[in-house]
Amino acid sequence: MKLLQFSGDVLGHSYQHIIYLRQKQGSVLFFLHSALLNYILLLVPSLSITDGGKMRRNKKDRQRCLKETINENPFITDEELAEKFSVSVQTIRLDRLELSIPELRERIKNVAEKKFEDEVRSLPIEEVIGEIIDIELDKTAISIFDVKQEHVFKRNQIARGHHLFAQANSLAVAVINDELALTAKANIHFVQPVNHMDRVIAKARVKRIDEENGRTVVEVNSFVNNEIVLKGEFVMYRSPK
Repeated sequence: MKLLQFSGDVLGHSYQHIIYLRQKQGSVLFFLHSALLNYILLLVPSLSITDGGKMRRNKKDRQRCLKETINENPFITDEELAEKFSVSVQTIRLDRLELSIPELRERIKNVAEKKFEDEVRSLPIEEVIGEIIDIELDKTAISIFDVKQEHVFKRNQIARGHHLFAQANSLAVAVINDELALTAKANIHFVQPVNHMDRVIAKARVKRIDEENGRTVVEVNSFVNNEIVLKGEFVMYRSPK
């Protein structure tokens, strides 16, 4: 038998320690010693005891709790989950695969998309070219666009200009706080080439809002490794007030 020191409350009665009897088929037998009661025999399912005296759930119960934990906190890491459930990081990853729970990066992206989907009014979030990572309507917005093989010329691996324009233009549309937002005029300057595997960060800033005429001027600058690759100014049409 192992003596495990705990303190707590069972059925309204305080107890000083638990004597662990044995583990059988995913359950644990306990004796509880109480100042008010004699020994109580408990059969606790879905728990096991590690050598360090910590309680560890079986696989089915662990996966159920894992799913609940991630639903409550999508930003929790595999390392934190491993510590919480007293298992290895690899076990957590296998549990996530079995439960079809994406990795942390994908969960963060999904949360952001859901948040921005509720905020962006001018177009569906899936129509934005690139991934919006920050937005404050009628003020600023930021998006990320990863240049892949399908975005470049085969001969020189340089990104096609219309992809960079589309990222900047769709961001200028998304930042408008109106269900109607159309591009009336665009002035674009491509500063330097963008290559395959580059990450383009576009930053939009609303410069001026003319509510009477339904016009908004949006400045968009795109960067790769903090070097500017595109400068743009968009005159956007919106619903007149």
